[in-house]
Amino acid sequence: MISDTKITQIFCSFDDFCKDFVPFWQKSLLDNGKKRFRKSKMSLAEVMTIEVLFHLSGFRNFKKFYIGYVCKYLKKDFPDLVSYNRMVELKQQSFMPLAIYLKTLGLAKCNGISFIDSTPLRVCHNRRINGHKTFKKLAERGHCSLGWFYGFKLHIVTNDCGGIIDFMLTKGNVDDRKPLKTASFLKKLFGKLFGDKGYLSKELFTNLFSNGIHLVTKLKRNMKTKCVTPLMDAYHLRKRAIIETIFDQLKNIFQVEHSRHRSPVNYFTNIFSALIAYNFTEKKPSLKKDLVDTKQLILF
Repeated sequence: MISDTKITQIFCSFDDFCKDFVPFWQKSLLDNGKKRFRKSKMSLAEVMTIEVLFHLSGFRNFKKFYIGYVCKYLKKDFPDLVSYNRMVELKQQSFMPLAIYLKTLGLAKCNGISFIDSTPLRVCHNRRINGHKTFKKLAERGHCSLGWFYGFKLHIVTNDCGGIIDFMLTKGNVDDRKPLKTASFLKKLFGKLFGDKGYLSKELFTNLFSNGIHLVTKLKRNMKTKCVTPLMDAYHLRKRAIIETIFDQLKNIFQVEHSRHRSPVNYFTNIFSALIAYNFTEKKPSLKKDLVDTKQLILF
């Protein structure tokens, strides 16, 4: 199901990261008076690799994947496998390493053409909101094109090759434009950034333009002013749906959204490993680059 080459590639990337990160991490825990985690037969790199492989395997349930696939067919790759209950504990310990790996090594690079959008991550059905306890005081009610939901929002920026440049998790009631007001979210971006009408803001456009980012959006129908849009900008605006395809893959293939979590730590660990798994895939939604710009202008 998963090739040995892919398993080796993912493990080597995590192993190189852990060699530099783990000693510094353990030292920081001791300096802060915190206890170190109980030593395990499995290395941190192996745990992180298995978590990412789950999202590439096609399984819908991690327990079935670990017991029915990893323990049966991947013993040669992971000779020191632990029980499932111990694996769940190790997953919680990998929360911080996964987050730091994703932010430092697990994301794509900006090439001057970027797309931004957000998608709701529901943590329960709307009828169960009042009785939901796992994400109480963490999740919030929000509204999207499909109606009201309870949970979080995943904001991502992608390049024209389908790679995720950066991401941000917010509560469900946060405005889509708020991440673009955060300096850390903008440091990787340059060139043109294409978004939907929800990102329309004169103040936001001015602030981004002063930072070397040209925000391009369509205008609302009730806006009186009309602007002339270059052909290439109009082309990329129409192709902005590429980010919707990425959201569809993240939710339906990489399991970034489901309502079976029993702890916030496992919830965010699942999201981090899913985003890493997506960027490890070779075939991503991308745009054709054979369009020739004839310098024509389109009136919007």
